[in-house]
Amino acid sequence: MRKNQQYLLIGSIIIIMAAVVVSSMSSPASDSASSDLASGEMVFRGSDELIAAIGTHGGEPETGFNPITGWGYSREPLVQSTLFKKDSQANLINDLATNYTVSSDGLKWAVTIRDDVKFHDGVPLTAEDVAFTFNTAANAGGSVDLSMLEKAGAVDDYTVEFELNDPQSTFINKLASVGIVPEHAYNETYSQNPIGSGPYKFVQWDKGQQVIFEANPDYYGQEPYFKKITMIFMGSDAAFAAAKSGQIDLAEIPASFARQTVDGMKIVSLDSIDARGISFPMQASTGKKTENSYPIGNNVTSDAAIRKALNIGIDRQTLIDGALNGQGKEEFTGVDKLPWGNKEAIFEDGNIEEAKKILTEGGWTDTDGDGIVEKNGLKAEFTLLYPATAQERQALAVSVAEEARKLGINIKVKGKSWDEIDTLAHSTPVVFGYGSLDPTDIYLRYYSKSYRPSSYNNIIRYNNSVVDNYLRVAITGFDQNTANKNWQLAAWDGETGFSEKGDATWLWMATINYVYIMDDDLDIGTPRIQPHGANIFGNILEWKRTGNSTGS
Repeated sequence: MRKNQQYLLIGSIIIIMAAVVVSSMSSPASDSASSDLASGEMVFRGSDELIAAIGTHGGEPETGFNPITGWGYSREPLVQSTLFKKDSQANLINDLATNYTVSSDGLKWAVTIRDDVKFHDGVPLTAEDVAFTFNTAANAGGSVDLSMLEKAGAVDDYTVEFELNDPQSTFINKLASVGIVPEHAYNETYSQNPIGSGPYKFVQWDKGQQVIFEANPDYYGQEPYFKKITMIFMGSDAAFAAAKSGQIDLAEIPASFARQTVDGMKIVSLDSIDARGISFPMQASTGKKTENSYPIGNNVTSDAAIRKALNIGIDRQTLIDGALNGQGKEEFTGVDKLPWGNKEAIFEDGNIEEAKKILTEGGWTDTDGDGIVEKNGLKAEFTLLYPATAQERQALAVSVAEEARKLGINIKVKGKSWDEIDTLAHSTPVVFGYGSLDPTDIYLRYYSKSYRPSSYNNIIRYNNSVVDNYLRVAITGFDQNTANKNWQLAAWDGETGFSEKGDATWLWMATINYVYIMDDDLDIGTPRIQPHGANIFGNILEWKRTGNSTGS
């Protein structure tokens, strides 16, 4: 048996990690384990315990395990319950909720909840807790956009009513995103020691090292197979080394390791809707600044010929084969795989000659013979930013720059911290990642009035009244077929749209695969659709061990 019911020298993880740190210069914060692990003591671990190394995506939350500030958004929060969930086919299913109704004007939503749920401290969960959670989240301005929520209130112990200021049909997705917290136990230290009603109870968090969860014996749903889950916060190289040595059961690994073979373990590559795209500031630079005094506009990317040429000329499969080691799929609109994606907006890429033609017709020519086209004395060159810690985004940025050079466009790639990116994103293209089962993302990305300070909403300052109309019809309509049709028309209606065939607002490149190495006797069931940030534990209640291991 490879790991089941064996004595495990946990301390050896530290030795492995130290070696990797020296060789790869990984950050000490991400490549470390807890002090108790460092003791080197022999620790007995049964088959119903799971040790997972995470960190590349969906790793340690900076603000703690608090749904109010974003913990669990678009993924399984483990500790807290949500009103609804999405199954493996992205269908809405009940969690705490048993039923819901919507008023004819779309401004009042009433949700009935279960009457048999208790928080981990034994206190019953009621509609008051639900209302408190959403009101607090709306005022906190966390990861979930609740700007449409006027207020929430308890009608009785098990019915909560939400009053909206805008009849957004996509509000149902918010009810599947926010974990419910207990009003009686919510305070300034909640994120450090959270209480919920979910399948797992919070046990211990050693910051920068690990977090431990144990199964909730009073959980109202299916009993989980794994009674204890330990998540170790490791860099990807250290995690792979620990997996190879048999110290952990599961680790997310870089795409570059996807073809590795490890005795007793298997590589699992999960498709996702997590798209990588490059934002193009749509306005010219006029000296205008944001409310925070950040510069707005870019004289190169504000030219439609540049944006269209890059979209047409870049070969996305080349990016995937190189930068992503084949672990991804081509992406053209940012939502190709989703019900609201428009197949008519997809186009043939890698067409260098057509891209050059677009540039020439747009007035961009190489007059001085240096290989870079220019227009009215302006060189076709700009800086492309990526978050410095994101290896796959760096690889994509470098690959795009190489492809763009073939077109006569010079892209200078730079890695920055998110704090630095925040100050530059209004004037400089950035490699962003998006992927949500909530089409509100489209609305916030392209609706002209969605921009607000200190957010990435409409960061490119896009303004198309026709697209705005489609987006408003889509988000306020309660017939999903009609809504989806209008989301699609916003991308391309035959004349205009946010896609390449219209205004070419972004350069969407690929959806990435999430790659994991895990014990070969670990059965993870049917994984949920992987959104931005991954949701590997989304179906944790289906997980189990089969007892069939090929390892020694």
